[in-house]
Amino acid sequence: MTTHRRRLKTLVGAASVLAAASDTDPATGIRRAVELAKIAEREKITGLFTADLLQSDPAGLAGITGSQDPLIALAALSQATSQIGLIATVTTTFQHPYNLARQVGTLDHLSGGRAGWNAVTSSVGEENFGEVLPSPQARYARATEFVEVVNALFDANDPQAVTRSASGGVSVDPRKLHPANYRGEVFTVAGPLNVPPPPQGRPVQFQAGQSEEGITLGARYAEVIYTSQPTLAAAVSFVSEIRRRAQGFGRPQGLPLVMNSFHSIIGDSPADVARRLREKHERINLDRGRLRVADMLGGEIDLSELPLDKAIPESLLPDTDAVNRRRGRAEIFVGFARQGLTLRELIVQAEETGHWFVAGTPESLADAIEERYRAGVLDVISLHGLGQPDQQDLLLNGLLPELRKRQLIDEDYPGHDFRSNLQLPPIN
Repeated sequence: MTTHRRRLKTLVGAASVLAAASDTDPATGIRRAVELAKIAEREKITGLFTADLLQSDPAGLAGITGSQDPLIALAALSQATSQIGLIATVTTTFQHPYNLARQVGTLDHLSGGRAGWNAVTSSVGEENFGEVLPSPQARYARATEFVEVVNALFDANDPQAVTRSASGGVSVDPRKLHPANYRGEVFTVAGPLNVPPPPQGRPVQFQAGQSEEGITLGARYAEVIYTSQPTLAAAVSFVSEIRRRAQGFGRPQGLPLVMNSFHSIIGDSPADVARRLREKHERINLDRGRLRVADMLGGEIDLSELPLDKAIPESLLPDTDAVNRRRGRAEIFVGFARQGLTLRELIVQAEETGHWFVAGTPESLADAIEERYRAGVLDVISLHGLGQPDQQDLLLNGLLPELRKRQLIDEDYPGHDFRSNLQLPPIN
């Protein structure tokens, strides 16, 4: 793989907008989220990313992920920022594409062309919609049509559908809002979409999934594919396969862009890194860790009686082809287990949920990032540390300056909207 000309694009997680019972002012949550969004924009971070789940998590395995609605939270942050991208994670299994197109299209107008949406098929939450979780094949068949419907709705409308008068009023010409007339196995959507074409033409399409079906969907339609690749070798293999399939679908060279979430511990010296890593491991709740590992392996095995310092027996490992929830993650952890990692070691790995993790100084973290970037397997990176009191300073004044020094990331926003800031081709 060849060295990229496009500089590495950066994302950070959008902070929670929630108020806590201890807050004297219920606006504390949104004010903090706005403050962090403004810091990210000042640092020329390319986008704010939101994750999402569709259920409460009584075991605490996912933390606060999904405890706010991404589209509403990002709509609020759009009014406090002017350049940074805004990516909402959206379920294709329990949402309808017409509603989603209206919501994300409105967010693109609201933000002046900074919206993106991350399509996930969801592995939890079916009980809240009165459904049984479909198989991965069924979820991805629906997701494929979902993306096709959204694109068809956006593409059908005439860019000249909206005019603004000298007085500032807006009028929409309904004759320039055209039907999509989509008919598939899952969806039948006539259209037209009653939100005029977004400023970007289409908000940027992210997609998360690394199972067989997820790779195919990403290769076919995603503009940015979000993947967990804990090692360089795994990343090279994954990206080679994505590029091969994308080429088969007639995609332009270099698409989709590949995004990795970079979990890290930053220290100001090797000794400081070692201390921080040791303290992190000491804080792990081993009982919860057993549940987390079981969840990483598909959620159907019981590890409560397994000795911590022994490997998981092969007989307990799931057949990943039969795993219905988070199959890609299960494949990663079955691989770890077959390498001989003990349960205790797997519990440590599960703290990062199978993502790329490095502990080091800003310089050594930049080395790891640069290695993947130069190998051509990293286009977009999600960085951790913003909003964490013990890591934020080292991120802002250590890692980011080091990446700029190496000319790996943008010094300023290169374009006028999210699509151009990612240096993606325009929508014709």
